Amino acid sequence: MRNHTPVTEFLLMGIPHTQGLEHALFVFFLAFYLLTLVGNLLILLATLTSSNLHTPMYFFLGNLSVLDIFFPSVSSPKMMLYLLGQSRTISYQGCTCQLFFYHFLGCTECFLYTVMAYDRFAAICHPLWYTAIMNPRVCAILTLSTWMGSSVHASVLTFLVFKLPYYGPKEVGNFFCDIPVVLPLACADTSLAHRVSVTNVGVVALLCFLLVLTSYTCIVISILRISSSEGRHRAFSTCSAHLTSVLLFYGPVVLIYLRPASSPWLDSVAQVLNNIVAPSLNPLIYSLRNKDVKLALRKALIHGVHT
Repeated sequence: MRNHTPVTEFLLMGIPHTQGLEHALFVFFLAFYLLTLVGNLLILLATLTSSNLHTPMYFFLGNLSVLDIFFPSVSSPKMMLYLLGQSRTISYQGCTCQLFFYHFLGCTECFLYTVMAYDRFAAICHPLWYTAIMNPRVCAILTLSTWMGSSVHASVLTFLVFKLPYYGPKEVGNFFCDIPVVLPLACADTSLAHRVSVTNVGVVALLCFLLVLTSYTCIVISILRISSSEGRHRAFSTCSAHLTSVLLFYGPVVLIYLRPASSPWLDSVAQVLNNIVAPSLNPLIYSLRNKDVKLALRKALIHGVHT
């Protein structure tokens, strides 16, 4: 007789084919997680304390740092606990929260990269109108829209996945709960949830990517019209960090959600790149070649030491 007792917890199976590497993986993930927290907190400190960084570009960068602090926190703490030998189980409610916040924060970051591309487009293609186009009210509306739109996106996906019955099995084939690994565990027809999730994630990612691509096409055309090589170099340097972050963000998304065939090991590697590695690299990308950020950090740290 079939068991119709609802599942109350799931079992996180971790990254496939990594048995015996738990301690090495723990050190790896802990290092990247601490790097993420410290790096993004320093970026936040710089943008909040330096009046020179109170501009739209750094306002959005501050928002990105907040996202990069919370995004890996969705999965990393639980994963590091079970790598140390603690229980791999996660409650039904905990799994629901992981899936919601993963898509909420991930979608917000996707929208934010699009807004940041528009900001660079306005700054380079319309420099005389930039302060009028990207005034504080517009920046606030754009930021609020990214957070609200992502909340709707994540709520729809979470509802479709968890309105389905789950009676077992309960083994989640990854290190955290996400649609590709939770949905196959449902004891009902998953075609609607699967179609909507793939379409939803695909449309959001593709639309944002096309808007970013359009912005940078216009930016490149405007930069090539600049007569001095120094001016072209300065314009390119302001965009290179953002473009690098966009590529780091979209690469894993394509591997996870938009590939025709699924590979559990490759999916897990892509999730590690997306969840753990990319958020730790963003502070380095945005600060190493940015004199304003480095100067603001230096002043903030010196001020903190003397006080």
